[in-house]
Amino acid sequence: MKDTFETPRSPDDHYDAVSRTLHWLMALVFTWSYCTAAAHYLASDSALDKLLWPYHKPAGLLLLVLLILRAGWNLLQRHNRPPSVNRLASFGHGALYALMFLIPTIGLLRQYGSGREFSAFGLTIMQGFEGEKVQWMIDLGRDFHSELGWAMLVLIVGHIGAVILHALRGDTRVLRRMLGKVRRV
Repeated sequence: MKDTFETPRSPDDHYDAVSRTLHWLMALVFTWSYCTAAAHYLASDSALDKLLWPYHKPAGLLLLVLLILRAGWNLLQRHNRPPSVNRLASFGHGALYALMFLIPTIGLLRQYGSGREFSAFGLTIMQGFEGEKVQWMIDLGRDFHSELGWAMLVLIVGHIGAVILHALRGDTRVLRRMLGKVRRV
């Protein structure tokens, strides 16, 4: 029987360091973003909400920037990547990428349509404006930003669940792909 805990045999068995770093950095920022959203929805106007909510939009902007970097890097590395596990995994990843782009874009449209300034990390991202608000942009954000965000959380939980399921079945290759080479002590 094959040892499922052996290290990958070739670089093609795992993602490169840049891909892995972007993946785990995005996972951390997603965790933070969902914590801010949960505090806002579960304890609106609480001290916890007031502490965390101001960081939700900057986290979303950071995720969009990281996504653009990650997508660009993936495009450059498309011939040096491990093959997909199966079609369902490919579909799930495609849906995650689509939502990772749509959700912050819809949030930015809502922000722009409201006419309010948006600053993050000490930079003005959008100037506010006086005058009529752009109602369709506000409505798009109101109707879809949160709902798509929670739908993406379901996909993320499914993504994590699939990795756990593979590991429980003795197939650790899926997790090792994103961990890289594991050094034995």
